Amino acid sequence: MFANVPTAPSPLRARFLLVLAVLLATLAPTAPALAAGQPDIARPGAEVVAVTQVADRQIDLSVRSQALGGHTVKVRLLTPDGWNPDDRRRQHWPTLWLLHGCCGDYTSWTAMTDVAETDSLRDVLVVMPEAGWNGWYSDWWNHGEGGDPAWETFHTVELRRLLERDWGAGRDRVVAGLSMGGQGALLYAARHPGMFKATASYSGSAHPLLDDESVARIMGFFAGQNNDPLRVWGDPVAQRRIWQAHDPFHLAKRLRSIPVYLSCGDGTTGPLDAPGSVSALEADFNRQNHALAAELRRVGAKRVTTHFYGPGTHAWPYWERELHASLPMLLGALRVHD
Repeated sequence: MFANVPTAPSPLRARFLLVLAVLLATLAPTAPALAAGQPDIARPGAEVVAVTQVADRQIDLSVRSQALGGHTVKVRLLTPDGWNPDDRRRQHWPTLWLLHGCCGDYTSWTAMTDVAETDSLRDVLVVMPEAGWNGWYSDWWNHGEGGDPAWETFHTVELRRLLERDWGAGRDRVVAGLSMGGQGALLYAARHPGMFKATASYSGSAHPLLDDESVARIMGFFAGQNNDPLRVWGDPVAQRRIWQAHDPFHLAKRLRSIPVYLSCGDGTTGPLDAPGSVSALEADFNRQNHALAAELRRVGAKRVTTHFYGPGTHAWPYWERELHASLPMLLGALRVHD
């Protein structure tokens, strides 16, 4: 019964095995160290394929994503003072995710606001990821097939892990966004409990199932760029559960435990608008945000801040102002003093 137990090798055989092992180690090819920005094809998920310094404290990462079907998209980082991702001894940085709206991209926040000049953000890593012209921060239904694009998986799984592993992002995070990105900020905080310590939505699509007008409006966005609108969440009746799973109003209970900031105008001409400006979109989102605020109160949320400022359209001057107004709450959740 012990016939298969190997016996100790003879001294000659042991020497032969040692020489063979040395030869194999010498002849085996060694893997070269990765150059900066070179992809590591052995790692699944997302990989950085290029790094570009675009301005002081601003770096663009070109990220190839499996969740996006192998496509490469950009992520802009606004880096804190003293940021050095190669210094593994330093604690990772608290992180603010800033999400862009429909028809924008990863450059929108730095192009349209003073976020890069905001002193209170010099101790925070600001992440501004690409989310598609009308990606809606969702893993698209694609008529039940799923797959590309899966924006939610890209952001909350692939990109998050990549930033925390290689780019100095810590695990204390908050998220904010405008319009489509406002909905995304609420969705990510609700659908991933514990991932974000606070969330802020500026003129966000806060309750797309509010009424027929709201449904028709977001379906119009879904149909942008000649897209099949049913690819995103399916039909609002037949796939009602999918719609509800992406409607912040129906996820209000999941937002009870964190600070929430909601702001919106009413769509009429405001102090930061050109004379005669109006916005039916802002008026719709205003109704949606009031509905969400009421639902949050109903389910017992205690840390909800609302700024429904009346006259104002769907425009960047308001979103820049609201970012600054919400920063004390967001940075407080990160334990960073504004």
